Amino acid sequence: LQDTITMTFEKVQDLRYGENPHQKAAFYGEVVPVKGALTAAKQLQGKELSYNNINDTNGALEILKEYGDEPTIVAVKHANPCGIASDEEIAMAYKKAHDSDPVSIFGGIIASNRQIDAAAAKEMVETFLEVIVAPGFTPEALAVLAAKPNLRLLELADISHNEPSYEVKKVMGGLLVQERDTRLYDELKVVTKRQPSEAEMAELLFAWKAVKNTKSNAISL
Repeated sequence: LQDTITMTFEKVQDLRYGENPHQKAAFYGEVVPVKGALTAAKQLQGKELSYNNINDTNGALEILKEYGDEPTIVAVKHANPCGIASDEEIAMAYKKAHDSDPVSIFGGIIASNRQIDAAAAKEMVETFLEVIVAPGFTPEALAVLAAKPNLRLLELADISHNEPSYEVKKVMGGLLVQERDTRLYDELKVVTKRQPSEAEMAELLFAWKAVKNTKSNAISL
């Protein structure tokens, strides 16, 4: 990495408060737009995004990008995934993600790499959710979701775009900077006598993506 870093950001919006009500906060975006980033999302419905909404939705997007072109739903609560599922029908992917932990998903964040249709929307309105981010919503889905006027709907083109870039974490008096971890693994070597079947390996790789994005000491089932 270079010896000197200069960063420029523009304010996207003021926030009502930060992580706690007594903390002032705002959301800033990079001057050069980043494809597939939350700063590029268009809000279609709902209350203003909060500090925690933005942090958790970004976490959901980071996980969603691991699944590439697989039709996938990621459900996040407090920055950790509480349900992830893929299916040819996005409504079924949501149902699977929901049913993996129907308690934790309450008040959670949903990220989808497919357009939300009416079938998916009908499933989603059955649970209290904070945010749904997707590349689009059908008119029929929007009509269904309008029943929850406070539910934040974000439309984000290029939602699966996952280019290499840098992560920056502010510490007192400085910055920690590292490359984003866009690599899943270098080489897989099975050390057990019985080799996994193709179906088992597909499930293991699906789980690997989830485990990669859980915080320290979390457990993935």
